[in-house]
Amino acid sequence: MVSGGSPATVDPARHGDKMIELPFTRDEYQQRLRKIRAEMARRGIELLIVNDVANQHYITGYDGWSFYTPQMVLVPIEEAEPVWIGRAMDAAGGLLTAWMKPENVVGFPEDYVQRGDRHPMDWIAAWIVAKGWGNRHIGIELEAYYFSPKGHARLVAGLPNARLHDADLLVNWIRAVKSAPEIDYLRKASTLAEAAVARAFEIIAPGVRECDAIASIQAAQIAGSPDFAGDITALPPTILGGENASAPHIMWSDRRFGENETIALELAGVCRRYAAGLARTLQLGKTPTNVSDTARAVIEGMDAVLEAARPGTTAEAVEAAWRKVIQRYGLKKESRIGYSIGVAYPPDWGEHTISLRPGDKTVLAPGNVVHSILGMWMDGWGIEISETILVTETGNETLTRFPRDIHVKS
Repeated sequence: MVSGGSPATVDPARHGDKMIELPFTRDEYQQRLRKIRAEMARRGIELLIVNDVANQHYITGYDGWSFYTPQMVLVPIEEAEPVWIGRAMDAAGGLLTAWMKPENVVGFPEDYVQRGDRHPMDWIAAWIVAKGWGNRHIGIELEAYYFSPKGHARLVAGLPNARLHDADLLVNWIRAVKSAPEIDYLRKASTLAEAAVARAFEIIAPGVRECDAIASIQAAQIAGSPDFAGDITALPPTILGGENASAPHIMWSDRRFGENETIALELAGVCRRYAAGLARTLQLGKTPTNVSDTARAVIEGMDAVLEAARPGTTAEAVEAAWRKVIQRYGLKKESRIGYSIGVAYPPDWGEHTISLRPGDKTVLAPGNVVHSILGMWMDGWGIEISETILVTETGNETLTRFPRDIHVKS
């Protein structure tokens, strides 16, 4: 269920006389911890090691570009507060962004950073043992972008008496249901996504370099609202012109847009690390018949997605509604058509939980937010249309409000 609460609070009791603006109330963080600990108890986990950076932020509020060195959050089942552990110089950032007491922001020594003869996980494992947690049932997030195989091996070696369990996605599934304050940030992010697409439509023209268009789009993503700041997007802006639009994840270059190109745009807005995606298609010059026919099918398919996405419906049923439409047009799409989205750090804004695809029997619930992206990557061209969709008590709501038709620019 979607819970209440204010979108931000200032905590004057934190770190001496410094006033720290947290993205959420302490009560919200405590609610999250209660849900996490209930799942830990169900699985028999006494200590949770959180390696996913987005999950670390979700639990503690810590926000910094420090995850290129080992960094984790520990959630003991019986303690009131989690513990953030990272590089010593970044502990100062923990004192400025995380909600916990200073003693629960821990830095490993600088002489453990990028050394061949030692590893930060050696120090962290020793710290866990010294804390009296070394013989526990320990859950570890094993599928995390910045948790290396070597780091895992050194952590395991330093915890010989622990019983280790794979706790991958434990926190992610709790994140899948958004609170009212989280949804407020997603609404703000959606306005930035709209600003980014509008800027793309303005700037892209024959002869314009892709890199120059990206620079203008990123300005809109970061400064697209006078009322709040945009954040860096977990995925970079994607603009796919001409033949490049047949491949969904090619990066920009100094290539210039050509006459009569079909351009697929996959953009986003991010507010306080919460991401809302928005994909649209731009046509320079006359729209080819195959492009307009495919766009008609995709837009009708999106209507079917929005009709199907409601509480009690499975993720696979939403995809089936889309597939039924495009099959009538003689089209086929092998990849999934959407995924859960929310708080995100590079390199990905998906939550790795709900996927709109055959076989995913997840039952949608109020507070789920999915980015449904209907990309059709054809031979030599492609189009994309997406919506960030909030599942409500009675149906759904698209957080972005932007025309879905191909934008033709002659």
